[in-house]
Amino acid sequence: MSGSVFFLHMAGAVALLLWATRMVRTGVERAYGNVLRQRLRQTLGNPVLAALTGLLLSIALQSSTAVTLLVGSFAGLGIVTGLSGILAVRGAEVGSALVVKILSFDLTLLVPLCLLFGTSIFLATERRQWRQFGRILVGVGLLILSLEMMGEASEPLRQSTIVPIIVGYLSSDPITAFLLAAVVTYLFHSSIAAVLLLTTFAARGIVSPELGIVMVLGVNLGSSFIAPMLTRSSPPAYRVVPLGNLLMRGLGSVVLLVAFIVFAPTLEQLGSDPADRIIHAHIAFNVLILIAGIPLSRLILKATEAIVALQSPPEKDKEEEPLLAEASALDASALDNPHQALANVTRETVRMCETVEFMLCRILELYEKADRKSIDALAAVDDTVDRRHAAIKLYLARITRQDMTEEDSRRCQELLGVCVKLEQVGDIIVRNMLAHVEKKMERGVEFTEEGWRELASFHASVLANARLAFNLLVTQDTETARELVMEKDRLRDVEKETSQRHFERLRQGTEQSVETSSIHLDTIRDLKQINSLLATFAYPVLEERGLLSGSRLKPD
Repeated sequence: MSGSVFFLHMAGAVALLLWATRMVRTGVERAYGNVLRQRLRQTLGNPVLAALTGLLLSIALQSSTAVTLLVGSFAGLGIVTGLSGILAVRGAEVGSALVVKILSFDLTLLVPLCLLFGTSIFLATERRQWRQFGRILVGVGLLILSLEMMGEASEPLRQSTIVPIIVGYLSSDPITAFLLAAVVTYLFHSSIAAVLLLTTFAARGIVSPELGIVMVLGVNLGSSFIAPMLTRSSPPAYRVVPLGNLLMRGLGSVVLLVAFIVFAPTLEQLGSDPADRIIHAHIAFNVLILIAGIPLSRLILKATEAIVALQSPPEKDKEEEPLLAEASALDASALDNPHQALANVTRETVRMCETVEFMLCRILELYEKADRKSIDALAAVDDTVDRRHAAIKLYLARITRQDMTEEDSRRCQELLGVCVKLEQVGDIIVRNMLAHVEKKMERGVEFTEEGWRELASFHASVLANARLAFNLLVTQDTETARELVMEKDRLRDVEKETSQRHFERLRQGTEQSVETSSIHLDTIRDLKQINSLLATFAYPVLEERGLLSGSRLKPD
């Protein structure tokens, strides 16, 4: 086999591995994402449970990076502490390493079974959860198939005359091998794929266990850079957990590389098979970093927060976000072309959505820490929402009606309704929730830890639903519309549970709960109202496809 043919086969196998991993992850997120997020929020208050939950979630999603981003967003919203977030990510890294071990077994028989049953389930039903379960099975089947393809593609390398030279050089230069593995892993955006590729080479006798372990340490370094790079433009609070993982895991890989080179330990305890030694070294490294991370987490957190603070822009620029610029998409020259004019309105409405999203994100920060300047600045943002709402209404009224199709008329009414709802959301944030912030600031009271976690969790759900609603405005996707309506029903139940827990704390006489009771309950009510307004974005989509019932009342 020529070199070009080998690289083509290997590239195809790696591409299939990455695609299969993504299929499994998206299937799990779509079918069980909300449940997993709720479980994660409930357990992240306990550091030990946080690590265990991170481990299990990483196995389910087959990606420690996905868990890192999720936990980082929770920490950014104040749902969890940075300490618990860092430990949860450490558990996720161990879970990711265990996935490699699971996939190293002979699972050949599962390929036809997963593909057959997964495809059958996906095609046989329209139920969302079952279709996603079918997607997961197909993804697992393709994942195992990709490993077989990598093994077959690498077989001819045994007879290659060039490979021993390259491997020999890397064996004599562990620093280069370490950095090469880090770069490849970052390009793959998957430590699982990188380690599986290494184990494939080791099983074929192409890579020695010693070189494999050096490169595994490089894999861990490269993988630790992925989440910080993906969140580099996020608000500072969202970057703490990913950067903390980089400091702990990245520095750990460098320290252990030096120790491995200096002391050259024997590898008998890692197993007799070369592939097993690499996998066990990968697991052992992440378990060791988890154990070391328990006493070192507070120090790492302080260092991370200091680094993030140095990277953050000046505080005075926070309110001057580019998204609040006053440029308009409402081109008057397009008024005689209804289709083009409605496209302009859609663009302007999306910008209005971005402004409301900014307000919704910012309001929770003010609940935690507020001053008069920040309160006035957010109130001024609502003026922008009002101006855009008024401009869109006038523009819609001026569109030439005589050339408007039935579809354009329907879209016109839909966009008008969306703008009205967005304006109402802005009013709730400014007139109601900002008033609660002022009351809390004037009284100098604080929520209980449990109460704040409940508020932050409820806010995170509403914010996630808001983003679904804003996406739906553009995509008009039926599945997204269904999910938005189902989330409305779920949040109704969550609100009842939250109120019950709050009243339980009142019965116990918790002083902080008594002091913040009205603010807590009113905030939950306001967030629920915002969620209900945004859920109405789904109704036109469902109604158009005949998926909306006329009334929720039971027939007599």
